[in-house]
Amino acid sequence: MCIKKIAGALRAISGSPHPKNYTSAIIAAAGLSERFGGTTTKQMTELCGDPVLLHTLRAYQNTDCIHEIVIVAKRNEIPFWETLCKNHEMTKVTKIIPGGLTRQDSVINGLDAVDKASKFVAIADGARCLTTPEQIEAVCRAAYKYKAATAAHKATDTVKIADKKGFIDSTPDRETVWLAQTPQVFKTKLYRAAAYTALKKGFKATDDNSLVENVKHPIRLVECGSQNIKITTPEDMIIAESIIISRRAESDEVIMEFEREVNS
Repeated sequence: MCIKKIAGALRAISGSPHPKNYTSAIIAAAGLSERFGGTTTKQMTELCGDPVLLHTLRAYQNTDCIHEIVIVAKRNEIPFWETLCKNHEMTKVTKIIPGGLTRQDSVINGLDAVDKASKFVAIADGARCLTTPEQIEAVCRAAYKYKAATAAHKATDTVKIADKKGFIDSTPDRETVWLAQTPQVFKTKLYRAAAYTALKKGFKATDDNSLVENVKHPIRLVECGSQNIKITTPEDMIIAESIIISRRAESDEVIMEFEREVNS
């Protein structure tokens, strides 16, 4: 009993969560980037000096509650990512595996590749490169409590539901409308059951929340702000670059202020 208490205290000091919350990140980066255009996939496109996907990986690498990272990539890009992860010391990356025909298939491939110790899976878009460790941590903590949680941003625009002819059909109450983001974090057993139920029934989903919704499990929304965007078009690259430059300038200012405090 004493040994267990000591181990628990050591984990608390180190900031690591209890092993019961062993969390595996599955990074979906096998998309064709059809809406992005060009000859290079968006995850390989350079953003402020590094490929888009590397920005995403750094956030998960630097999040204490993430224990391993599984990348699901295009087969022909795997050697590139293997070299990049080695060169940039992405030590939490345990596997880089090929994707499937759809994003849903790719995530199932990732699910089958996570460590057997995994108790939670944090599923993320490889092109959602502005996510911060603090946001990942917040969503994970909510999932540990509710078994399912998602990054999201409460809508500020009025949303319209259209009919099949392109006319407004209805207007939902803006107070209840949220825009789903990633990470989307679930108890591993729950997500596995939801994913394979969908596979068996032929249910197609545009995000992983929908799979869990399909088995009637509630999902906690975690506000992660409007900057947690996914790169989809070239215009998104301009926005992302501006945000990264702003964050770096703010970080530099904090460092300079700290140095002034130390030297004063």
